[in-house]
Amino acid sequence: MDPLQAARHSAQVAALFDRVAHTYDAVGVPWFEPIAERLVAELSPAPGERALDLGTGRGAALWPLARGLGSTGQVTGLDLSPEMVNATRLDARERRLSTVNLVVDDAGGPHLAHAQFDLAAASLVLFFLPDPPAALRAWRELLVPGGRLGVSTFGTRDPAWERLDDVFTPFLPPALLDARTSGTRGPFASDLGVEQLLEAAGFTGVRTARSEVSVRFVDVEQWRLWSWSHGQRSHWDAVPEERRAGVLAAAAERLDGTLEHDGGFTLTQQVRFTIGRRPEDPPATVR
Repeated sequence: MDPLQAARHSAQVAALFDRVAHTYDAVGVPWFEPIAERLVAELSPAPGERALDLGTGRGAALWPLARGLGSTGQVTGLDLSPEMVNATRLDARERRLSTVNLVVDDAGGPHLAHAQFDLAAASLVLFFLPDPPAALRAWRELLVPGGRLGVSTFGTRDPAWERLDDVFTPFLPPALLDARTSGTRGPFASDLGVEQLLEAAGFTGVRTARSEVSVRFVDVEQWRLWSWSHGQRSHWDAVPEERRAGVLAAAAERLDGTLEHDGGFTLTQQVRFTIGRRPEDPPATVR
């Protein structure tokens, strides 16, 4: 992607997340938080460390990082969306977290000083970026030697979820980046593919952990509200307004056989957590 295309893409992403900032992860469906909490657990933040949360959103990884770092640590949350940053900054003030700093910046190429963080987390971010290998190289430079990076990406999901999201397919332009379907192709299609991305960017000791996230919806309307409240809003935006009721009806039909006795349903998604380290600097040569 050339610089002009990358800038246009970044502006589109920022505008999308500006629109969903005040509903993001706030419609009663636990999703981003359990994924981010597991990623932070894999990174094992320690009191006094300095951490970076790339694509912080509404703080799903920011808050567990702050807890792990304690009163002597420092965590910087970075997001491309000014509305996300403003809302999360207010949340940090309400939580009285003086160790949290929020900045508006592009996770694809942060404008931060090199070698200042002990660990960095990017939860469900890497596959949204126009140039993931370049982003990983940039993130490596932000870490101190021996510093660790953790990224979460999607694995497979259950067939019911595949059928449900397929209601958008006729309306989506080819260039639309979809976080979950991108996991079926390229480096995000396997644990090895993501590990190789980190290794090619200069990380060592790369490993993968996995988890299955189950999400329960009380009905298809709650699914609609949830999918409208985060990045999948771009799918609804691609559907003409007069066709959206039909899309929702088609979604309900595709859930036939999945619905529980009370009308609710549960969907499952595999998530991978890939961890690597910036290599230690070689010892200085004694002359």
